[in-house]
Amino acid sequence: MIYLRSLLFVLWLAVTVIPWALAVLVASLFLNSTQVYWMCAGWLKVAVHGAKWICGVRWRVQGMENVPSAADANAAVLLAPKHQSTWETFAFPALMPHPLAYVFKRELLYVPFFGWAMSRLDMVHIDRGRRAEAWAKVLKQGKRLAAKGVWVIMFPEGTRVARGEVGEYKTGASRLAATAGIPIVPIAATSAKCWPRKSWLLRPGVIDVSIGAPIPAAGRDPGALMKEVEAWIEAEMRRLDPEAYR
Repeated sequence: MIYLRSLLFVLWLAVTVIPWALAVLVASLFLNSTQVYWMCAGWLKVAVHGAKWICGVRWRVQGMENVPSAADANAAVLLAPKHQSTWETFAFPALMPHPLAYVFKRELLYVPFFGWAMSRLDMVHIDRGRRAEAWAKVLKQGKRLAAKGVWVIMFPEGTRVARGEVGEYKTGASRLAATAGIPIVPIAATSAKCWPRKSWLLRPGVIDVSIGAPIPAAGRDPGALMKEVEAWIEAEMRRLDPEAYR
């Protein structure tokens, strides 16, 4: 049954993303960047709700009071989530009240339909093979987006890690936050319980998302700042998913 439901979910994504992406490409000729963003976020809501309806992947969020409200349009933060799954990549734009700008590898832009629609968004796509150039781009565009009130989102571990594991927490997010003078919001998410990395086999269950209090970053040492972010996330992961860390 899990295999069948997972197959139906993948088909759901394929059937919905094609017309939605084509609509985004056309609409981007007439709409502003914020309107295009929310149009794309609409499909991501369709995706995460599809995982709920078809595969039984539910979620519960705590700590939403730790991010600025939708009424505070100019309050920029940097979201730094645990990265275990594709789920959080889809879910955060669907859950958060402000536009987000992901920092992601540019290869995703070449994914048919999905990547084409992403190319119309004001986000930061980098060539990870050219680290110096990538960091300069992250800093320049990240500061510009933060000045506009857009929330930048960076996965500190850089890539998805297996359930119960700890990746290397890199300082890119803390360097950007310290330089731009915006707080970091650490986020723990137990997404691998239902949607493991490098897998399209979804299992029913509840994904817990815990949003921590903003950590001031202006003038902080990026290394020490990231250690504080890592300590909070990993402690929270053990609280939310103790079975994975036995």
